[in-house]
Amino acid sequence: MKKSEIKITVELDEDNIPEKISWDADEKDQPGPSETKSISLSLWDHKVKNTMRIDLWSKDMPVDDMKRFYIDCIGGLAQSVLNSTGDEYMSKELNDVCERMIEHVKKEMS
Repeated sequence: MKKSEIKITVELDEDNIPEKISWDADEKDQPGPSETKSISLSLWDHKVKNTMRIDLWSKDMPVDDMKRFYIDCIGGLAQSVLNSTGDEYMSKELNDVCERMIEHVKKEMS
């Protein structure tokens, strides 16, 4: 059986706030750790039928980038729902939320 490892490293300041987040993976195109400003990891617990989440962002990540990140996450979920279940209604509803959030962010920036 083939195995692949994904590693996330978080450097914290004295108040336990993430200062630097990096990740690496066995099958990543470029070798060595890559820095990121935010991660959102969801794990499904099939025994109790709920989701465990880890959401982290570095303290220097701008708020507008964070909002874009979460809009992209929702859009990715929309595509994943479509790919994994074929549920076009659910996918479209998630994409519609993305469109509303994009308009919200645009209004905030003007």
